Amino acid sequence: MAKNNTIKFFDLALSTGATISPFVWATKYALKHKGFDLDVVPGGFTRIAERTGGKTERLPAIVDDDTWVLDSWGIVEYLDAEYPARPMLIPHQSVAAVTRALDAWFWGVATGPWMRCFCVNYRDLANPEDHEYITHSREKMLGMTLEQMQEGWEDRLPGISAALEPLRIALREVKWLGGSAPNYADYRIMGSILFTASVCQTSPVFADDDPLRDWVERCLDLYDGLGRHPGLFPLFGLKPREGDPPLFAPQGAGGIHKRNTGPESTRAETQRITEGMKTQ
Repeated sequence: MAKNNTIKFFDLALSTGATISPFVWATKYALKHKGFDLDVVPGGFTRIAERTGGKTERLPAIVDDDTWVLDSWGIVEYLDAEYPARPMLIPHQSVAAVTRALDAWFWGVATGPWMRCFCVNYRDLANPEDHEYITHSREKMLGMTLEQMQEGWEDRLPGISAALEPLRIALREVKWLGGSAPNYADYRIMGSILFTASVCQTSPVFADDDPLRDWVERCLDLYDGLGRHPGLFPLFGLKPREGDPPLFAPQGAGGIHKRNTGPESTRAETQRITEGMKTQ
């Protein structure tokens, strides 16, 4: 049992003090969800192995009394197995499966693309001793310089916003991805959004009136404002330019929702379909 209800937590932060890793952010939320206090060990990308006594070169990592637990998913499994009487992060196998799928989709359409829009900021906002490592490792990963990759970011942001429609649809009729209360699915996606907030110095990524705003703001407020770190940049305020795609779809468009209540409810759509077929 965690002594004094406290778990040691190894942070990964920028020079602003804001956590940088999506996985570390999600873990921070997971620990708070379980009701723990955090004994934070600060630091950046370099000397992780030194800080952890050689236990790992990657974060997140936690220590529960004398038990070391590594990897964001491994930490979640450990917390639920060790503390089942506390609110569950993954209350059912189906939540694990859907969270994995949701995370993989979001990483492809948002987390990775946002990182490529702000990769120079990522390096420049890091602790000075981390600059060389970030430049070398990320340029190897991207296959070009950080400056080359970030170029044209303003043309890419609108398309990233538009691609998030499945998340808007999922949150259309519920407060949380977990339903009536947040679970690890909320924290996993919010971890990526907070990663973006730590580096989006050059531009917000959501329109002011984005339907996701209510959910994002409530996630930021959780656990005494855990996500409202002063080192984060504004997420809302992206302005569409002439020729940009819509930043989000009209409310109610697409997805699973009850719309067929009889012939009158589908008549207009049927007419559009049949008229469209006649003109081809």
